[in-house]
Parts: sequence; C-alpha cells; structure tokens
Amino acid sequence: MDEIIRLDTVEDYCNLFGLEMMNPLVGVIDLRNATRHPVSFTVHYGVYAIFLKDTKCGDIRYGRLPYDYRDGTVVSFAPGQVAETEMLEGMKPTARGLLFHPDIIKGTPLEREMRTYSFFSYDSTEALHLSGQEKTTFVDCLDKIKTELMRPVDRLTNRIMARIIQLLLDYCMRFYNRQFATRKDVNKGVMERFEALLDDYYHSDRPLLDGLPSVKYFADKVCLSPNYFGDLVRKETGKTAQECIQDKVMEMAKEKLIGSDKTVSQIAYELGYQYSQHFNRMFKRAVACRRANTVGRNGNRGITAS
Repeated sequence: MDEIIRLDTVEDYCNLFGLEMMNPLVGVIDLRNATRHPVSFTVHYGVYAIFLKDTKCGDIRYGRLPYDYRDGTVVSFAPGQVAETEMLEGMKPTARGLLFHPDIIKGTPLEREMRTYSFFSYDSTEALHLSGQEKTTFVDCLDKIKTELMRPVDRLTNRIMARIIQLLLDYCMRFYNRQFATRKDVNKGVMERFEALLDDYYHSDRPLLDGLPSVKYFADKVCLSPNYFGDLVRKETGKTAQECIQDKVMEMAKEKLIGSDKTVSQIAYELGYQYSQHFNRMFKRAVACRRANTVGRNGNRGITAS
C-alpha cells in the first residue's frame, strides 16, 4: 500500500491537488482546476468529503472493492475513513464536490443529525447514481456554498454554511431513497436472502455457538455494508433490521414455548440469549405489542403468546 496521506484539513486536500483554498473549514472542489495530478495515492480523511464524479478516470477503493461509478456518481467519505485512488494513465479527474471540517458544523443542528446521513458509511459498491436533474440540483448546492464562501465572513457565516451543507446532504438522502425505490427487484432478492438466512440460522446450532445474530452478520452474508443493508430493510419493511431479527426470535420462542416442558432459561439459551432476564423482557414487550395490535384491529382483548 502507498504511504497514507492524512487529509485533516481542507488545506491539506487543496495542497495535494494544487487548488486554491478559500476557507480552512469548507472547500468547494473542482478537480478540473487542479494543477497537480497524483497518479496513485491513499488518503486518510479527517474531514467530510462528498464528490460528484463526472467521468471514470480511475479506480477509487474504499474497503475491499473499487467504487462502481460512472457519469453522475456520488461518493462520500467521513473522518477516519481511508480510500485508495489509482488514476488511469493520461486521464485527469473531473470531479466536483465539497469538503467540510467537523468544526464548521459544531453547535449547529447539523452536528446532532450527522449520524442520520448513513450513506457516509456505505460500502464502495453502494455508490449513489444521479439522474441529469439530480446532478443539476447537486451542483446548484455547491454553487450556493461557493457564493457564500466569497462573501465577507460575519457572525451568520457558519450558520448559513451549515444549513446549505445540510440541504445538500438532505438531497443526497432523497436521491438514495429514489435509488432504493427503483431497485425493487434487487431489493426483493436481498430481502428473500435475509429471510432465508434467518431461517437457516435458527434451524442450526449457531445460536448455541454464537448467540444472537447481529445486523452485521446478515449484511456480510448479502455483501452489503451494515448501514446500507439496514436502510434497505427499513425502506422495504418499515422496520429496522434489528427489529426484523427480534421478530424472528420471538416467533421461534413462541413455537418452543407451546407444548414444551423446557424452562424459560433453557429456551432463552437455545435462542442465543446469554441471560434469560433479557429474553423475558423482550418476549413480554413483543406480547404487549401484539396484544395492542389485536385490540386495535378487533376492538377486543388481544391474545397471549401461549
């Protein structure tokens, strides 16, 4: 692996590509204006970065695989992530994007909401592909930020900047929602695989050996990042992946409890719970939810789990 270049500031990035820096905390990047063109490099991001790639001019690798990108693909990185780039010979990058340091959003609503923008942790094969109109919207947000950068700094500068950045990120969330919706066949396949994997897990000795399955376990099995997998499951079911797993566990618990002379502790252990008290809490909560749903549908008392 190449020596890792630390990009802890906007200035570090501008120096790497020979770009003019307008603000140490925020930078609107246009690599068509780069005066330096490194061919092969590995960077450790200390800032947030989100780029619109206009053409494929090389490979960007985050994690195990290169990004699947073409004209109009958005890739994003968060502080702490490492990415490798290998440029094609004779090709110059034509990406436009935004860099912003965590300090620019400190104390703003965006700082509290950054964790909701889960696409920063998506895997390289889960890039966002924009339509022509969506690209126009993306670039328009960049232009708004650049216009603000050119204004004299005042007490409202950081607040306005954070709001425009949040607008761009919200648009990216909307575009990802559209991408989820237009990939129904792919999503259906993932969900069917998820359900099959859940069945396989609980018809094996895995619960006894490994305990309760994690979201990451199933995400790895379907070759998706945990965040992307979790978002896909939520879009398809209205529930989190963890809730879907818990629903399956409660179904298995009910089957084991009916007509069984096993103790609750034994059943809890067979389902992967380390402590039966935890199982009891989860089961009572599930029964309470089902009873409430039954009352809502039938206008009478709900059923019990037994």
